[in-house]
Amino acid sequence: MPMDQSLLNTHVKLLAFDFLSLSPTADPTVFSRFGKLLSRAEIVGTITSRDFKPNKFVRFTIDDGTGCVPCILWLNHLRSPYFSRRDPASVRLIANAATEFAARIKVGVVARVRGRITSYRDEVQITVSDVVIEKDPNMEVLHWLDCLRLARKCYDVDVHKFK
Repeated sequence: MPMDQSLLNTHVKLLAFDFLSLSPTADPTVFSRFGKLLSRAEIVGTITSRDFKPNKFVRFTIDDGTGCVPCILWLNHLRSPYFSRRDPASVRLIANAATEFAARIKVGVVARVRGRITSYRDEVQITVSDVVIEKDPNMEVLHWLDCLRLARKCYDVDVHKFK
């Protein structure tokens, strides 16, 4: 049965439990969940750890009550060979945004994190593209409800057909 690519470039809302159970594929930028290919994710939870290396990265974890998701926000855009062929003005914008996001990441705050699903030392993680600090205490519960609804109506549709 061919893998479903309909969610490949979408920020899929997942609970940590589901995120941490993703399976790698032959393509290191793509992961699988019940036959659906995923490359991006969104998670909401409390930041429980933070490791800051100036001009390099911020590594942190988000706990949503079902598990802890490792996240990394790169801060080396201005020196990275990966960005050397891009327009310098665009790279500066990305670097400035990353610096702003890094300042928001504090232990104990509830955050919404979106980014690419990647792997480091055989552990799935989010390479962060944006961070929003949630002020409404209901956002974590609303994210849970969204995840459950989307799993039932969208993400796991084919899985439930055969049960």
